[in-house]
Amino acid sequence: MGMNMSSGSGGEVEPMMEMNMTPMIDVMLVLIIMFITTLPRANHSVNLNNPQGTPPPRDVEPVVVKIDVDFDGTISWNGEVVSRTQLEDRFVAAAAMNPQPEVHLQPNRLVSYKSVAGVMAAAQSRGITKLGMVGNEQFLK
Repeated sequence: MGMNMSSGSGGEVEPMMEMNMTPMIDVMLVLIIMFITTLPRANHSVNLNNPQGTPPPRDVEPVVVKIDVDFDGTISWNGEVVSRTQLEDRFVAAAAMNPQPEVHLQPNRLVSYKSVAGVMAAAQSRGITKLGMVGNEQFLK
């Protein structure tokens, strides 16, 4: 970062006040390259907590509760039509059981997403941890 001196025609030496930018640009490029190479790599994985060891042997088959949601939003519990409040009461009772029963949710192909999401939200808020969707092959067509 020196100053260039020019000699004018008058014999008087005047300083040139233009800075040489080339060394500063070189330093900035080196710093950018260093920062890029020291950045941690992006990790696009999902961390899962997998169970360790072997699962305990099952002596008894789990109780399976099948919930059907019909195209008009009608909910049935093991084939019996139930209202929304009855469904929530049964979720509370099922969550209190030990071991908790498996809940299989099978929506109709034409049912609205809101109806199915409502059933799933009710199950989760009432403490159901074993909830699964069945009959998904009907949506592949």
